Amino acid sequence: MTQTKAIVIGGGLAGLTAAAYLAQGGIDVTVFERAQKFGGRAQTSQRQGFSFNFGPHALYRAGAAAAVLRELGVTYTGKLPAVSGAYAIQRGAKQTLPQGFVSLLTTGLLGLPAKLEMVRMLGALNKIDAGQVVGISVREWLNQALQQTESRQLVEALFRVSTYTNEPGQMSAGVALAQLQRALDSGVLYLDGGWQSLIDGLKAVAEDAGVKFVAGAKVKQVESDTSVHGVRLADGSRYEASAVIMAVSPAEAAALVEQNTMLRRLADSLMPVRAACLDVALRRLPQPRAGFALGIDRPLYFSVHSLAARLAPEGGALIHVMKYLGSDPANNPAEIEAELEGVLDLIQPGWRAELVERQFLPKMTVSHALPIAVEGGLQGRPKPDVAGVEGLYIAGDWVGDEGLLADASTASAKRVATLVLQRHYLRALAA
Repeated sequence: MTQTKAIVIGGGLAGLTAAAYLAQGGIDVTVFERAQKFGGRAQTSQRQGFSFNFGPHALYRAGAAAAVLRELGVTYTGKLPAVSGAYAIQRGAKQTLPQGFVSLLTTGLLGLPAKLEMVRMLGALNKIDAGQVVGISVREWLNQALQQTESRQLVEALFRVSTYTNEPGQMSAGVALAQLQRALDSGVLYLDGGWQSLIDGLKAVAEDAGVKFVAGAKVKQVESDTSVHGVRLADGSRYEASAVIMAVSPAEAAALVEQNTMLRRLADSLMPVRAACLDVALRRLPQPRAGFALGIDRPLYFSVHSLAARLAPEGGALIHVMKYLGSDPANNPAEIEAELEGVLDLIQPGWRAELVERQFLPKMTVSHALPIAVEGGLQGRPKPDVAGVEGLYIAGDWVGDEGLLADASTASAKRVATLVLQRHYLRALAA
């Protein structure tokens, strides 16, 4: 049996972040990743000079992930997406998407009563205390806050684009409001080279701190009773450790600790957030000024990420088109792909003649846990330390009470590392 102080299962954002913090704190760490390549859903593939993420990714400049990356010394480059050239899609037609006071007053998207209501709403948005409405749904809050149907549809679309979520009847309004406030206040970055730049940076920092990485290694079981003893791999080999961090999905975590009924109940109860994504690489952009579009009466998104980030060869373009999926199981992949192609036809007519590569992801998991209003939003997510098993931890976008998406992954990973380090040094003091 091989010995190590801590084991991290999963080499995505959360796993690499936890490993880097632990190693910098003086802990001997081994990371096991079942795939040959690290990164999970943050991987970027290179195809004919284009950088394909798994769907559209954006880094919130004021979010936990950006703060963690700075703290760990991970560098990256990217730009804010431009606000010009934005459209709203309503009833199959495109209108100017309001980006400021003038465009709000001149757009054909809204009638006069809705325009006046939106002026008041946007002026007061950053003053709303999101913490006071975590217990009501997005739909309930919209019905209380806005009188005009057009206003409610526009704000709901803004919630979708900032949270990647289309569950207004269940999602916490407080969580959605806080995310939208963050987006409007500080904006997001599209990253040069894709999100692989973050994965490579985190891995390099972790390696410099002494982390050992094992790729293509599937962990079969976490060996534990009331405390962790280590892990057993699919090939039968065993590794002993006093701390194990499962930076995997809820279902995978439950399968790794079969005797833990709490993890199984948790995996069965959490509601994943999903989206269908069509990513296309073009030789050139037929409509150079049409860079962004947002569905108003349909949960659609369109963005030319290569206008802000280096993701395409000179003159080329990389476009992400997405449909935010709700919990309806009747979604038909072929119909959705055709719908997303229709968005491209509307915003970038002529794209088919310029097509170089395409990638369709019919049911991509955006996040493993919807912040539900009746569960108190982020407070309803599980804590990083697994109750009843000393030394066992979880990390990921479904863990902890801070942030969404990558922010949740990195914040929970940092919290796990803090808990492990505290436990380690308390034991050392007691020895």
